[in-house]
Amino acid sequence: MFVVDETGKNLGEMPNYEALNLARSKGLDLVEVSPNAKIPVCKITDYGKFQYIKTKQTRIASAKQKKVELKGVRIGLKTGRHDLDFKKKQTEKFLSKGHKVKIEMILKGREKAHQELAKNNLKEFADNISIPYRIEESLKRSPRGFDIIIAPE
Repeated sequence: MFVVDETGKNLGEMPNYEALNLARSKGLDLVEVSPNAKIPVCKITDYGKFQYIKTKQTRIASAKQKKVELKGVRIGLKTGRHDLDFKKKQTEKFLSKGHKVKIEMILKGREKAHQELAKNNLKEFADNISIPYRIEESLKRSPRGFDIIIAPE
């Protein structure tokens, strides 16, 4: 195995028992840092301190990640012009905040016979959105109608 001491200095390759004896003589632990390498890499360090640093790094990394939510906007075949404008503004607000938006066209009862009209209305609604976006999932049939998922560029 390849051994690194507590200061970060490379000690080179040595057998397991030699590395373990060296770690014990310093009053520290032998921690396997990279087990999948061609030659496994071990570090002589305090195991408690090693665990603390590792969890601290994962907490910092998860805090820096951007959290994206999937917001939903539902429209119907008979939704009025004013309501569509309001829902368009709501969709633009979600996109400007960096969220993905699922736009659903809900069909009720006999409206399900007018699927082409529903598709056209949904495409027209998506085309009227002024904020630039990309289509995550294209227009597809769902049990209650049609839906499309868009995300900000």
